[in-house]
Amino acid sequence: MSTKKFQTSTKAQGAESKPKAKSGRKKAAPVLATPEEIQADTPTEELWTAYQSARKRGADGEAMVEALRNELMERHLPLVRYIAERLLQTLPKSIELDDLISAGLFGLMDAIRGFDPARGIKFKTYCSTRIRGSILDQLRSQDWVPRLVRLKAGRIEKALQRLTGLYGREPTHAELAESLEMDHAELSREMREANAKAMFSLSEKWEDHDDDNGTEKVDVLEDHDSVDPFHELNRADLLHFITRSLTHKERFIIEQYYQVGHTMREIGEMLALTESRVCQIHSNVMGRLKGLLGQKQGTLLM
Repeated sequence: MSTKKFQTSTKAQGAESKPKAKSGRKKAAPVLATPEEIQADTPTEELWTAYQSARKRGADGEAMVEALRNELMERHLPLVRYIAERLLQTLPKSIELDDLISAGLFGLMDAIRGFDPARGIKFKTYCSTRIRGSILDQLRSQDWVPRLVRLKAGRIEKALQRLTGLYGREPTHAELAESLEMDHAELSREMREANAKAMFSLSEKWEDHDDDNGTEKVDVLEDHDSVDPFHELNRADLLHFITRSLTHKERFIIEQYYQVGHTMREIGEMLALTESRVCQIHSNVMGRLKGLLGQKQGTLLM
């Protein structure tokens, strides 16, 4: 083959290779211009590019900004739910998951509004902090205990746990005060202030399961105003024992006054006696019963 023919074939091959190099270039992604162009399979990077461009257009891009923001929120909703579920594990059962998710959505919305891709930070990392902070702010706003009280309680609790692990026992008041660099009076005052009462819902289930047949906490509370049947039976037996030596009239006065709750005047009307006479009989009976109980007690001591 001659040199001329070789050069001609080399040029032909180079000409054929040029179109192939152009066809291998990556095409630029189209910029979304209308809300109708947003698809479920649109890459998130394209959504952010279109969101920044729509915000720069001002009032003309408000519809596009709203549509893109809604799409970005829907895509990151599982992240909000994940963070809310993680926080719920450390909170009382009275806190509802839906309330945490609602607070987290406000944090997600603020994160979308304030995110700047030019800073080189991943949006997931940025919005996770904002979502968690928004949920915690909502919880603090509903807490009736001041935040300073919570901080004092946490500081004392951490020192208590550290000294317990160090000594292998619960530290004394003096050791705890020395660790916190306080005197006894100051530590006692902070412990009283930090001992805030917790609030619980009486509608909560007493058991771990949340079925409709579970017992609520209000069902197991002690009613201090209710009558104790066991105490009443003992009281009735004791009253019968100490009044068995009395006459019918004397026993009637004692039973009506202490057991039924009638007044001296009402008892006198039932017995056709004056109020002063009923009081006199009552005083005589009580004196005799006290003497009888004193003799019984002396006999038992002997």
